[in-house]
Amino acid sequence: MTRKRINLALQGGGAHGAFTWGVLDRILEDDRIEIAAISGTSAGALNGAALKSGLLEGGADGGKAKLDWLWGEIGATDQSHLHSWMHGVTPGNVSHAVGASPLYQAIDIFSRMASPYNLGLLYAHPLRPIVEQLNFDEVCAKEGPDLFICATNVRSGKIRIFDHDDTDTDAILASGCLPTIFQAVEIFDPKTDRIEAYWDGGYMGNPALFPLFEPEFPADVVIVNINPLHREDLPRKATEIQNRINEISFNGSLFRELRAVQFVRDLITSGKVTQGSMKDVLVHMISDDALMNELSVATKSIPTPFVIQELKLAGRNAAGAFLDAHFDDLNETSTVDLRAMFE
Repeated sequence: MTRKRINLALQGGGAHGAFTWGVLDRILEDDRIEIAAISGTSAGALNGAALKSGLLEGGADGGKAKLDWLWGEIGATDQSHLHSWMHGVTPGNVSHAVGASPLYQAIDIFSRMASPYNLGLLYAHPLRPIVEQLNFDEVCAKEGPDLFICATNVRSGKIRIFDHDDTDTDAILASGCLPTIFQAVEIFDPKTDRIEAYWDGGYMGNPALFPLFEPEFPADVVIVNINPLHREDLPRKATEIQNRINEISFNGSLFRELRAVQFVRDLITSGKVTQGSMKDVLVHMISDDALMNELSVATKSIPTPFVIQELKLAGRNAAGAFLDAHFDDLNETSTVDLRAMFE
């Protein structure tokens, strides 16, 4: 059986990255697909690193197990015993409750009024103990899918891509470093020959697509999108406005790259460039905007077991629906109408 090779582009979005967990969990069950390369930012970087490590440990089953471990560490638990009395509760209900909780309110106020550097010796990154447990011999191996992780250089504002040569705990933490919550992650950069500070990669690439355009990778880029592209209701409350600013900001870099993809496709179609001189990228997207519209930055910031499990299930369902509808399109044609998206 000839397997269809794809690249994965995994967005960041805090605890909403559990949706991507579900997508990957479902894709790994389809032995007709081979993952050639992964580009991830923030939660996408965490998912990508766990996926690659697990694949090298035990194939598809190893990938599923490693992702289960990762999200178990972040806060997922078996919620089956809760569903009998949580009938009628939705992720949106939980999102409103989390947003109104004293814990979230305290975090939100602190992030607006103070710097994470004010914590001094009390500062510790909550994800560091989890990321340090990853096997970086596997994460950085040249075998298996190529892995690219994106971060933003604070001083220059430029993107930095970490690959198998320089990915480590700090690179993954840098990729998800929201500057209002976390201190910048400092990493040596051989290009500048100095230690540079890094913030969340989502400012410059959420996720970065261009590393996947190399000739050795397949044309297909499957984007797992967890920041809703469209919200019908006009945000009016302060929290709603901040939430929509967050979503637009972290989709902006993706839109810029997709516009470039469409520009190249137009050049190829019009014959202004010769066939094969530039890569004709086939774009696909797995998302659930309806669910993400029920959620907010509150459930991104505070992992809630019920929401995490609902996101995983939604990711599995979305991936299953995509494969049912578009498996035959893989390696053949795009399933995203980029021109309609931008218009």
